[in-house]
Amino acid sequence: MNEKDENLTEDTKPGNGTNDGDSSDDQYEKICYSCRRTESKAGPMINMPGGMCLCHDCMQKAFDTVLQNGFDISKIQNMPFLNMNLSDISKLNIPQPEIPQKQRIKKKASKSKEQPAFDIRDIPAPHKIKASLDQYVIGQEQAKKVISVAVYNHYKRVFAEQSRQAEENASAAAGDVIIEKSNILMIGPTGSGKTYLVKTLARLLDVPLAIADATSLTEAGYIGDDIESVISKLLAAADNDVERAEHGIVFIDEIDKIAKKKDTNSRDVSGESVQQELLKLLEGSMVEVPVGTNQKNALSPMATVNTDQILFICGGAFPDLERIVKERLNKSSSIGYRAELKDRYDDDPDILSYVTNADLRAFGMIPEFLGRLPIQVTLRKLTEPMLVKILKEPKNAILKQYIKLLELDEVKLVFEDEALEWIAAEAMKRETGARALRAIMEEFMLDIMFEVPKDPNIGTVVITRSYLEKNGGPRIEMRG
Repeated sequence: MNEKDENLTEDTKPGNGTNDGDSSDDQYEKICYSCRRTESKAGPMINMPGGMCLCHDCMQKAFDTVLQNGFDISKIQNMPFLNMNLSDISKLNIPQPEIPQKQRIKKKASKSKEQPAFDIRDIPAPHKIKASLDQYVIGQEQAKKVISVAVYNHYKRVFAEQSRQAEENASAAAGDVIIEKSNILMIGPTGSGKTYLVKTLARLLDVPLAIADATSLTEAGYIGDDIESVISKLLAAADNDVERAEHGIVFIDEIDKIAKKKDTNSRDVSGESVQQELLKLLEGSMVEVPVGTNQKNALSPMATVNTDQILFICGGAFPDLERIVKERLNKSSSIGYRAELKDRYDDDPDILSYVTNADLRAFGMIPEFLGRLPIQVTLRKLTEPMLVKILKEPKNAILKQYIKLLELDEVKLVFEDEALEWIAAEAMKRETGARALRAIMEEFMLDIMFEVPKDPNIGTVVITRSYLEKNGGPRIEMRG
């Protein structure tokens, strides 16, 4: 008998007995046969004949469906388990088939103590939030400052609201000042770091984050995602914990794609209608969403989520918005000594900083939607020096990632400064922001990542500008 067989006891050897009385079954969770939720998420299960388990929600829906038609289940013959307490069905001594090992889910270890309630002491001050963002995001100083203050004030509002509701005498607290919610609208060109900024913020604060694409949203009743699917993603990110999801962040990307269509006579089901349906989420309301799926059906359990304490951040590139801003600013130009030149704002890199609600309304956003996004942040277009810093300075910079990859092969990777400047200049030509940096790096690092593991004597690889310009190869230094 080998060592593996000796470690198996009589109860755990494969093919020995059934699940009845097997202590090893205590390590696995029961799964609802209908909604496929585990016992830790759906609650205690009801054991049915044939080894099936049903959660109370699915069982109740099944009974409601039968009883709505006036069907009396007590008159069914030869089905005694329907006339008794289903929790005692194990007394019927019905053989239970063995559940395949692949379909079993192990129970999670119980936590020694519950996590503390949401506390304002858990949220760092705005200057600390910005300092943490500085380690990952290069530039965009004003945007990081505005977002840090907005997030800090939002979670202070959440804490104040919880404290107010926790007071025993509600009438005494009725006269307190109630802080309104302030959602954020981020405007910036593609590749400027909108999504990356929100992802970094959620990771630093350790709160659930859901990223939704506004282009997939349509009016209710049409093909596409309903508005509630945004909250379903947040609930899934919070492991179906409603209380934790209500303290999360929702980032709706490509918000400019739901602008009101111009010169059209057809129904705008993916534009203005979506803006109108988003109003209730941004303002704060009770929304019923399916748990464990994005589709509503008769057997999907529903959960009620209050969006009043969820921070919504909307972001978009808003193409052609610069032209709208320039046209408004150039209207003030006239003839005279104090007149402004018409081409004054043509080469202004911060033209988006002059954006007003009137410009966004001219773009196609309805005023009710803009009124629920009082904080507007504009991100600058990345310059060549900023792209060089993005390559090497952040904690998870692209260069550091490739250096780490080659370190696993015990090879040192070095980039010359001139090579970094060439990469940044090439990325500026592609006009896709920081996304172009990785595309360029993948293109030129492909041959190196393929050839280096072949020779174990290679010790150092130096990336030169001549190699990037395809006038030579990288400088390779052997070990020793």
